Amino acid sequence: MSVTTRFAPSPTGFLHIGGARTALFSYLYAKRDNGKFLLRIEDTDRERSTQEAVDAIFEGMAWLGLNGDNAEPIYQTQRFDRYKEVIAQMLVEGTAYHCYASKEELDALRAEQMANKQKPRYDGRWRPEAGKVLPAPPAGVAPVVRFRNPTEGEVVLDDLIKGRIVFASDELDDLIIARSDGTPTYNFCVVVDDWDMGVTHVIRGDDHVNNTPRQINILRALGATPPAYAHVSMILGSDGAKLSKRHGALGVMEYRAMGFLPEALLNYLVRLGWSHGDQELFTREEMIAKFDFDHVSASPGRFDMEKAWWVNHQYLKSVDPAVVVPEFTWHLERIGVDVATGPSLTAIIEQQRERCRSLVEMAEKSKFFFADLDGYNEKDAAKHFNADSLALLGELRTQLEALPEWTTEALHAAVNGFAEAKGLGLGKIAQPIRVAVCGMAVSPPIDATLFLLGRERTLARLAAAVARA
Repeated sequence: MSVTTRFAPSPTGFLHIGGARTALFSYLYAKRDNGKFLLRIEDTDRERSTQEAVDAIFEGMAWLGLNGDNAEPIYQTQRFDRYKEVIAQMLVEGTAYHCYASKEELDALRAEQMANKQKPRYDGRWRPEAGKVLPAPPAGVAPVVRFRNPTEGEVVLDDLIKGRIVFASDELDDLIIARSDGTPTYNFCVVVDDWDMGVTHVIRGDDHVNNTPRQINILRALGATPPAYAHVSMILGSDGAKLSKRHGALGVMEYRAMGFLPEALLNYLVRLGWSHGDQELFTREEMIAKFDFDHVSASPGRFDMEKAWWVNHQYLKSVDPAVVVPEFTWHLERIGVDVATGPSLTAIIEQQRERCRSLVEMAEKSKFFFADLDGYNEKDAAKHFNADSLALLGELRTQLEALPEWTTEALHAAVNGFAEAKGLGLGKIAQPIRVAVCGMAVSPPIDATLFLLGRERTLARLAAAVARA
């Protein structure tokens, strides 16, 4: 059987971290078997759904590389004719019926049941039964449509993550599938969509577990085979509390702004509930090949921001620099850097990635390669600039200006040879150089820094520093 999964967010806000993990699991499971991963926008909540949220979801999915295999996403609001067609069919077949109970009636029923310590539920007063005489429909009342849920037997859910869950049919009342204005309800739309899209595996958050038996019963009433279900546990904060912004419950694009690589964020998310031995780092290809539900935990995952940063740093240190270039460019441009005015971005990444755990940090520490210095770090200048060190910089500048070629090897030999000739440790020379050409006392190795900065900029900045004397 070819696997088809779907990710079906409601466009009422940004793509959050929990939704991204659900999308990732759905994507990986489909791709593992060369199946289809489909995208659907569940926008029937017209009051809360916005185009801005739709755009934010698409932006987040595109950044993560979790693109759907359908040419265009499916929007529920574009399928109302299809829902009405199925409801009409169910009314004819007797698997659905009109209910004229008013809100006041239902509120009174609920209050009575709660007073009697009963579970609040619809009592089937408009449900057709053999030998039951229904009252005449009240004039001027637009009815809702309810699904005629089976009253006997049970619904068995063999969840791919949580195992077997059994629901007694008589615990499920007759669900409203169309409101009095004719608009279909969420649980009904989901069923028809999954049926029409040929979804074989529904992977979603475990807050949907209680919807599942109702959806299975509707599918059976339609003569459809229910898909397999996998309900993913929620994500908690590192302290075990409900995930909040202080733990990392942010929109996916906020992680981009913080300096995460998309592949690193995906790697961290896949390990929030799934494992493959002791392996921590996975390429996308490895995730696809190894992902299964046998190793997805039914217990909530815990979001640890420090661990997420660790994963990001491992990626920055190990991935092909060419993969990092687009994101690095994005971050540099955000802080006003024209990347055309500096050296190779891959070369900068190779030099900076050991000491930077985020692309924000890398961009800030690399600005000096592209634009004129707007000053020096005051603490570093006070520590490393004095009459003696500036005089040494002047002498060194003269020697560097005379170099026949500007290579890392030549620069390494020149700076080290100068320090030895002066009887000084390399740091006594390298740190003033760093402050002079970078504006701060932290940079890649001094020979690589000067090479990437280039002859013209290096000599000009050394001259400007010497002029302070």
